Amino acid sequence: MNAPAKAQKYNADKQFKKLRKNVGKAIGDYGMIRDGDRVMVCLSGGKDSYAMLDLLQSLQRRAPVAFELFAVNLDQKQPGFPEHVLPEYLESIGVAYHVIERDTYSVVKQVIPEGKTTCGLCSRLRRGNLYTYAKENGFSKIALGHHLDDIVETFFLNLFHGGSLKAMPPKLKSDDGDNVVIRPLAYCREKDLAKLAALRDYPIIPCNLCGSQPNLQRQAVKAMLAEWDKRQPGRTETIFKALTNVAPSQLCDTALFDFEALDSPATSEPVGAPEWLVPGRSVQRMG
Repeated sequence: MNAPAKAQKYNADKQFKKLRKNVGKAIGDYGMIRDGDRVMVCLSGGKDSYAMLDLLQSLQRRAPVAFELFAVNLDQKQPGFPEHVLPEYLESIGVAYHVIERDTYSVVKQVIPEGKTTCGLCSRLRRGNLYTYAKENGFSKIALGHHLDDIVETFFLNLFHGGSLKAMPPKLKSDDGDNVVIRPLAYCREKDLAKLAALRDYPIIPCNLCGSQPNLQRQAVKAMLAEWDKRQPGRTETIFKALTNVAPSQLCDTALFDFEALDSPATSEPVGAPEWLVPGRSVQRMG
């Protein structure tokens, strides 16, 4: 092996170990994978999902618990989608897989006007098909390839456009209660995943085959965070840390913190709203 090849291998191994450490910590912190779990790894053909599968395979070989990895791809029948790429890659690394074939592309094109962003509806249809497959086939966990940057970007999208403080949790139960979703890359930066993808030469499938306009709101937030990171390196990590260090008493949500109880005497009786604030209730005045 010549010097450039040795250097590339060294860099690839170093990057891989760094990311594997982050994935292992996220799995441990949130109890993502337990003994006997059947993990359905959602593989889109993008850098993040390739890296997730690669890292989970490495951890599977070293983990003190036994768990199954099964790759699933949803072929949405986008024009020009290279159907052979994922099966060939998965067979080459010995990973069991299944390709779900659903023509969600035609559905999205019928519903969304030309030139508008289709990502929202496309994502919901994709998620519904994947969740259904996981339930029907007895998978205990669904692994998605969202990373730290995705989580922080989603936080700001909800803050700016939804008026709510929420992001993408590293682990959640789906709305129907039938599936547990995990995000093993929650502690990984996108730039590190991009480096790994280049070093390991994953067969990347472009995500713009549908011809949809990009999600402009997310792109604006991504650009904002990139500029912040440029001016103050590490700011995105600091924001993510804030999402793990929430102080409800320092916010304004009465459903999370009982502000009324702060100046009430200790009592076993439940604390409710003062009578004078309850609509329709008359209050007898003293004197």
